[in-house]
Amino acid sequence: MKNMMKLFLAGAAIAGLFASAHAEDKPTIEIMSSWTSGGEAAALNVIKTEFEKRGGVWKDSSIAGFGAADAAFQNRIVAGDAPGAKQGVIGLAAADFINQGLFNPIDDVASSGKWADALPKSIHDLISYDGKVYLAPTGAHGESWLFYSKEAFEKAGIAQEPKTWDELFADLDKLKAAGMVPVAWGGQPWQQTKVFNMILLSQVGIDGFLKIYVDKDKSPASVEGVKKTLEILGKLRGYVDAGAAGRNWNDATAMLITAKAGVQFMGDWAKGEFTVAGKEAGKDYGCMIVPESKGMVYIADALWFPKTGKAETDKAQKLLAEVVMDPAIQVEFALKKGSVPMRADVDKSKLDACAQKGVELMSAGAIVPDQAIVLTPQQVGALDDFVDEYWSGGSNDAGAAAENFFAIFE
Repeated sequence: MKNMMKLFLAGAAIAGLFASAHAEDKPTIEIMSSWTSGGEAAALNVIKTEFEKRGGVWKDSSIAGFGAADAAFQNRIVAGDAPGAKQGVIGLAAADFINQGLFNPIDDVASSGKWADALPKSIHDLISYDGKVYLAPTGAHGESWLFYSKEAFEKAGIAQEPKTWDELFADLDKLKAAGMVPVAWGGQPWQQTKVFNMILLSQVGIDGFLKIYVDKDKSPASVEGVKKTLEILGKLRGYVDAGAAGRNWNDATAMLITAKAGVQFMGDWAKGEFTVAGKEAGKDYGCMIVPESKGMVYIADALWFPKTGKAETDKAQKLLAEVVMDPAIQVEFALKKGSVPMRADVDKSKLDACAQKGVELMSAGAIVPDQAIVLTPQQVGALDDFVDEYWSGGSNDAGAAAENFFAIFE
């Protein structure tokens, strides 16, 4: 009996060792993101679920607010304790880390998956540096959207979408008269900059927008366009509530979902919150590109893959990149997140009415890049500060502010 017990214990110990070794062999990754709202978390869970189905071990390090998440990520990099993956924006911020040799390339995954054929050339170029692919794109977002509560519009007697800024302000007056908050405003610098940009595009057009942000053009036409933008932005101050300062974007979206407010200026990720709340585009809420705009500002999310010095993490990074670019995952993720799939070869028939509008604009090339794609992180910060100072300071001197705008590029 004693010998049998010894054999049993020895066998259990060996089994435990095998189980431990097997667990260590599993591709394990810690992912840091700012996707914590209902729709964002649901979208991230799409990737997590598939990653785990394929044998991966997922460790979540989500932090609310992309500014806070970015700061935490940089601290981890400096401390030599980088996570295995980071959700971030395609653009110069990622390029800065890549140029410092801090990210792993995922060339082999991109090559075997024929990403160059599946992605629009402009996107493939943005995830590639010095001929190597470093980022795995998750989805693109349109940032020129005006969402509105169908219930609020009906209560205020608004029968159709406004086609001009004058018509929009007339509708906002109707919402105010009906006792609702006209604009659900997210009073954080990055949100205010999004509104500035969507107004700017409506005033200067696609070519004018690119001249300002890409060419750093300071011509009279550009200055005038910024001035008109600031005038419209300043006028919106009269239609937000007293609790707007510091409000999170998803809390502003909740004001539309409950019909406490009429409209919200926001990227199409807001749709994720409507979806989680069981609301349907075209039925419970409407979406339109802001008045007078001929195009759409866009931003693209991706997963970054920092160097960690761990072989198991390198393996997990490649598995995660495969998952993110799986055509079925791209669509399911987009439905939860409110985004548009990055792959051009996916089935878009499942996308909602708002996403279909976004796809049309992207396919037509009627898009301009968000400032985070074409400006340095320092310039992005300066732009946020500029817009926030104008908005929060209550200045009505749009002309003087427009002249100062171009200092962000210096």
